Amino acid sequence: MSSEARLATTLCGIALKNPVIAASGTFAYGVEFAGLIDLNRVGGFVVKGLSREPMAGNQPPRVWEAESGMLNSIGLQNIGVRAFVREKLPELRHVRTAVFANVFGYAVEDYVEVVRVLEDHEGLAAYELNVSCPNTKHGGMYFSSDPALLAEVVAAVRTVAKRPLLVKLSPNVARIQPLAQAAEAAGADAISLVNTFLALAIDARERRPRLGNGFGGLSGPAIKPIALRMVYEAAQAVRVPVVGLGGIATGEDAAEFLVAGASAVQVGTASFWDPGSVVRIAEELDRFLKDQKMANVRDLVGTLQMGEK
Repeated sequence: MSSEARLATTLCGIALKNPVIAASGTFAYGVEFAGLIDLNRVGGFVVKGLSREPMAGNQPPRVWEAESGMLNSIGLQNIGVRAFVREKLPELRHVRTAVFANVFGYAVEDYVEVVRVLEDHEGLAAYELNVSCPNTKHGGMYFSSDPALLAEVVAAVRTVAKRPLLVKLSPNVARIQPLAQAAEAAGADAISLVNTFLALAIDARERRPRLGNGFGGLSGPAIKPIALRMVYEAAQAVRVPVVGLGGIATGEDAAEFLVAGASAVQVGTASFWDPGSVVRIAEELDRFLKDQKMANVRDLVGTLQMGEK
């Protein structure tokens, strides 16, 4: 049995060489990593979030290393969707792997307009909606924390999106199940989770936050146990595929998310200290499958046995 056969899978009808995908915000627009790794060896990658207009992001400092991960407050800096399709997407069409476009906005029409622009161009496999943004037309309430708001934006994008639609959920909620179910009911083809946890780092001597914007998003190994729990809960609540992320740094980490119910995984923070981590983790996952005498990675999905042995 070859490693290609063991790792090959699909997500929303998209063929993947392996289920390990580079997460949005950690892999730039993909082309920037071409000199560091062979992009054709990754299962797929999600470009950094795209907005209707260019965004400069938050004031520095934007990143702080935590005990077991990092805080970031990049502020969704990006070149805007029109510059992306003009400057980046033509290069991505030469890559023989799945490219996902992450999309965000501050009103429903922002999401719709970004996807409408992307629909006119070839080279993308699917969209991932980042709903961890405040809806400025609803008093700043976050799309990710209200099932009705979430359903509204997903349904609106669904009317213009011909490609598969993933919805990336925030962990900053009391219960993930209602949000996952709302996304599914509104037309999501899959959900991905978790995004970062809202956090704060403080310089006690200066009596100041470590990040220029104050709060930031915590990611990395520190959040993995919570992310695993939420991926399991979401997978139990919906029928669409789940993509799991949150602190994955090894092949066995990836296997844990698959056992919890994820059909694929995303790697984010690990790419900051090891740009080749997406490829390495897939190789480690293959060795895990081989050791477990498993013919295909799909056989691992959703095999968690809760309760007494």
